[in-house]
Amino acid sequence: MTDAFPELAVPEDGETPDGAPDILVGPVQRYRDTRGAVTLFLEVSRPCQVEVRTLGPDPASSRCRTWTVHDHHYALVGLRGVAPDRAVPYEVLLDDTVVWPDPNGTDPPSVFAPAPVGDTLRLAFGSCRELGPYDDAGLDAWGADALVALANRLRTTPHDQWPHLILHLGDQVYADEPAPEMVERLRELHADAPEDVREEIQNFEEYTWLYHTTWMHPDVRWLLSTVPSAMILDDHDLRDDWNTSVSWRREMQRRPWWRDRVVGGLGTYWIYQHLGNLSLDDIEADPLVRTVTTGTPEEAGRALDAFAERADAEPDSARWSFARELGPSRLVVVDSRCSRVLDPPERRAMVDDVEWAWLREKALAQPMPRHLLIGSTLPVFMPYGVHHIEGWNEAVATGVWGRMLKTPGERIRQAIDLEHWAAYRRSFGAMVDLLRDLTQRADAPASILIMSGDVHFSYTSRAELTDADHPRTTIHQLVQSPMRNALPKVMIAGFRILQTRAAAHILRPLARLARVKDPEVRWVFDGPLTFENGVMTVMLDGEDAAVAVDRARVRDGREYLVRTDVKRLTARG
Repeated sequence: MTDAFPELAVPEDGETPDGAPDILVGPVQRYRDTRGAVTLFLEVSRPCQVEVRTLGPDPASSRCRTWTVHDHHYALVGLRGVAPDRAVPYEVLLDDTVVWPDPNGTDPPSVFAPAPVGDTLRLAFGSCRELGPYDDAGLDAWGADALVALANRLRTTPHDQWPHLILHLGDQVYADEPAPEMVERLRELHADAPEDVREEIQNFEEYTWLYHTTWMHPDVRWLLSTVPSAMILDDHDLRDDWNTSVSWRREMQRRPWWRDRVVGGLGTYWIYQHLGNLSLDDIEADPLVRTVTTGTPEEAGRALDAFAERADAEPDSARWSFARELGPSRLVVVDSRCSRVLDPPERRAMVDDVEWAWLREKALAQPMPRHLLIGSTLPVFMPYGVHHIEGWNEAVATGVWGRMLKTPGERIRQAIDLEHWAAYRRSFGAMVDLLRDLTQRADAPASILIMSGDVHFSYTSRAELTDADHPRTTIHQLVQSPMRNALPKVMIAGFRILQTRAAAHILRPLARLARVKDPEVRWVFDGPLTFENGVMTVMLDGEDAAVAVDRARVRDGREYLVRTDVKRLTARG
């Protein structure tokens, strides 16, 4: 563990003191499949040749030149032929010099972790990792970092017990709440900006600092170098409540700084997070990838800026969602933030028609997996009190109780973050319809697991459709949030109240008065909400499914995980 953040500054000449290139971010292990394909992401200090090669029997290697966007130099190195059934050590060379593993480091060698070959899968997930200091005061205020704690566990865990994948379900970076040691620098740079955004990330360059600070903690750096990661964006990639409503969006579009935030946020997301979600085949077929990686730096910057701006203005022009076949399961991760329909308000949807058609196609594709894993940053099944408030609020803000109450309804929505699936009742109903279609098939999966984050509390619940039996399939909502963040005590008390039966009984009639129909599904919580940093791990073995719940704790300055529960999710589990 370290008490300090990595230094933000890099040498002015973009090189190490001896003139050699160095790694600024990474290596981050991203895609890994059972056919032997791997991708590894790096940002380096200057243009150079990057080589990644495996060590030991059956060596594999790949070389490429870096590509440059806005004076930053990147490589996404793809390898084929990496043995999928075991951990494979590797090294990274820049201009033919080994720079990783760190020759002065004390961590175990980085490896390409085993892929989910056969009938088993271990998938760790969580969301909302905000950076606070790692000294005693920071650990007291923000709590233990679940990724640091996971790294500490894996250092002494055999490779065949590691997660096959870490799924980061949103808010990997906080553009509106950057790390404390960045704030002074941002305030100096933004002296002429409005006070409410003076301490926030504003453009592409500043986003690169954010990723450097977020991913280069030594423990997290090692973890990301040695376990594959998949990622999806959420609101804090741009700003809290991003795309919560058409009113919110119009207000942001009037701000002079918003365009640079969008272009910088989505452009860096494409580089640092999105590309690694794709297979090698998808990357090789992507025309934007070809333009950015083979064009001049000026061409690459213009192309990526235009793509990012259009992705925000025309959501169906880009797809952030992705799907993977993983052992006995299919993982389908849906973008529930950028692809929303907000205008007209009465046609609000969590995802647009194009994205929803894609989700249905992937979820229902033959052959049906034994387990379907759906990733959504925002939970579908919330505490009933929240569920009823969100349905009521959407109806009131749309005008069900008259025009005079629309504005107060919108203010309430933004004030208390009423933006989960229940706040988009058309989409909530469509999700229930999809669950029904899946469970009524002759080859229905043994489980449908909806994995989410966002809310800064954790829980598991089991859902049952009320208009269709589904004895072959269990449906669960699994929510792990945060990895590292702190919820105010007043909000903790409020959410605990909203989980009670009394809150549900009081608020359900309110939703009905706003003409909100009861859903054709009910869900039961396995226990109270948990307000601790941590990580969950889905464990699949043939027809069986379970989830392990780990909480991040601190003892004598060391961050570690405590397994507090293992829940069986299938009848045979």
